[in-house]
Amino acid sequence: MSVSAASTPPALGMFERWLSLWIAGAIVLGILMGLIAPGLTRAIAGAEIAGINLIVAALIWAMVYPMMVGVDFAAVRDTARQPRGLLITLAVNWAIKPFTMAALAVLFFDHVFAPWIDPVDAQQYIAGLILLGAAPCTAMVFVWSQLVRGDAAYTLVQVSVNDLIMVAAFAPIVAVLLGVTDIVVPWEVLVLSTILFIVLPLIAGWLTRRHLQTTQRIDAFSARVKPFSMIGLIATVAILFALQGRVILDRPLIIAMIAVPILIQSYAIFALAYGVAWAARVPHRIAAPCAMIGTSNFFELAVAVAISLFGLNSGAALATIVGVLVEVPVMLSLVAFANRTRGAFADR
Repeated sequence: MSVSAASTPPALGMFERWLSLWIAGAIVLGILMGLIAPGLTRAIAGAEIAGINLIVAALIWAMVYPMMVGVDFAAVRDTARQPRGLLITLAVNWAIKPFTMAALAVLFFDHVFAPWIDPVDAQQYIAGLILLGAAPCTAMVFVWSQLVRGDAAYTLVQVSVNDLIMVAAFAPIVAVLLGVTDIVVPWEVLVLSTILFIVLPLIAGWLTRRHLQTTQRIDAFSARVKPFSMIGLIATVAILFALQGRVILDRPLIIAMIAVPILIQSYAIFALAYGVAWAARVPHRIAAPCAMIGTSNFFELAVAVAISLFGLNSGAALATIVGVLVEVPVMLSLVAFANRTRGAFADR
């Protein structure tokens, strides 16, 4: 198996370890910017071509491209090794997770929280949650895999196969689920977003790997560009909350409401994937990352598509950002649980 930089991931860095803190800081900064400099935020929001905000698109590329450099197409050839772990990952990510997230979103925002939320806003939050559920995690999985002492090379296979499937499956699944919730789907923008934020970065990552050739050079390059991913994420969050600041200050409980279905989905999906892996006698070094991939989200993609489809100041974009805020503490709690339960997989 060809193993990339992702197969020997670095220790949890300062940005990853304190990601929730950085996101919280970006939220505060963004809200202040929206209140103090509303003209600047309007100018940023107006920098659009064909429904794509140019400033945010550049930031999204800064987030996504370093991750795509880690996708090793050669690794996909070795999927026959321990196929059960891969099959569980794919089943959870593409046959279960998008649909359970959509069901939870509809349950809470069309029913449970309906008395307190405007119906139009509720549909936006549902759309953002659907985008989160349809985008399985890519880069951060390597961090979670390292923390549970997972098989790094196999994690690479799982992520690489997921990314290849995402190219074909993301847009149709999102379109179907948004259609079910009576949200008008601008197909041309959805397809353009898929090409711009998945296909092109994936091609750019592949071309970069071909140019660098050796694992050592790929490692060094990935280390240099990785900070841009977090910088892009934090800057995007600040811009989003600059536009959403007034809504949040007027209705701070909306953040907690959006977090509820995300929390339920995260812990339920992990329990399902981890439990099935245990029942299928999958080794812990594969079972734990398998469950982490199903639980975590490719929030960078969800944020990008939410902005493209519904706009920078939309409820859908806000919902995807809440996903970013919630994910890191949730995943760290699941890492701790997976490490405590390693003994249940000891003889496998």
